[in-house]
Amino acid sequence: MNIKVFSGSSNPNLARDIVENLSLNLGKVSLSKFANQETCVEIGESVRGEDVYIVQSGAGDVNDNLMEMLIMISACKIASAQRVVAVIPCYPYARQDKKDKSRAPITAKLVANMLSVAGADHIITMDLHASQIQGFFDIPVDNLYAEPMIIKYIRDNIPDWKNAVVVSPDAGGAKRVTSLADKLQIGFALIHKERVKANEVSRMVLVGDVKERISILVDDIADTCGTMLKAGNKLLESGASKVYAIVVHGIFSGDSLKKISESKLEEFVATNSIAQMHNIKTSSKIKVIDISKMLAEAIRRIHNGESVSHLFYHVPL
Repeated sequence: MNIKVFSGSSNPNLARDIVENLSLNLGKVSLSKFANQETCVEIGESVRGEDVYIVQSGAGDVNDNLMEMLIMISACKIASAQRVVAVIPCYPYARQDKKDKSRAPITAKLVANMLSVAGADHIITMDLHASQIQGFFDIPVDNLYAEPMIIKYIRDNIPDWKNAVVVSPDAGGAKRVTSLADKLQIGFALIHKERVKANEVSRMVLVGDVKERISILVDDIADTCGTMLKAGNKLLESGASKVYAIVVHGIFSGDSLKKISESKLEEFVATNSIAQMHNIKTSSKIKVIDISKMLAEAIRRIHNGESVSHLFYHVPL
């Protein structure tokens, strides 16, 4: 296969797992910073006429990682790569996807423009915060879903899951939990939250019955984790026997890991779309769903010109 996979510095472990699944070696690239903090990228092997995949997540030092990815895309493009595909498991600035107040920027669109101008021919991402972000691009975007992996995790790791309820911590995630509940053939509930300002929730109202049942909170992003932990407490107050939390992108900023460790949640599960090695060591409640097989299969299918839609409903073998 004339595929080259390069990794940025945001999640090298995920990139290594992806190439292992593809029976390839990770491409050689040197990433460093000049004394004035400018990013320096040197591609260490020929990419002429190759299909190049650059794996970089939009988390951690978001701006540095974004800039690094743009420079890597540009470097491969001007080195005569046939096609450059940006593999961005967690899309940066995805929550700034609409003009929700006067003079607010639509930064997710700006990032899309930057990726296109840098020379990306195709984007692979996972569980975009808002699916309309796909429409910000004039190049193909494959938005994969972690749902099949989450379903597998629930079946394999949550005892008595057939007596569980899938819960959305806000009204925006209702579609996500109803889809999960349908596929698992279990009940669902949602929590209506009233916000005073961004990242601050004033009151929560539970819609649905969780009494004496396991509750599985599901969301796409956990950042400060305030909403998830408040929702977990609300469910326990409402009579839930146990509460599990599952998110696709576990950012865990600030002192969120400390709060999770001290909480009454059984587990807080996230995919490795963002590097989780440090978080696992910090809190015993953090568990990880590996998405490398799904990304590797998406890369294989795109390279061979096959359909990717199979991955929306099935875990790759």
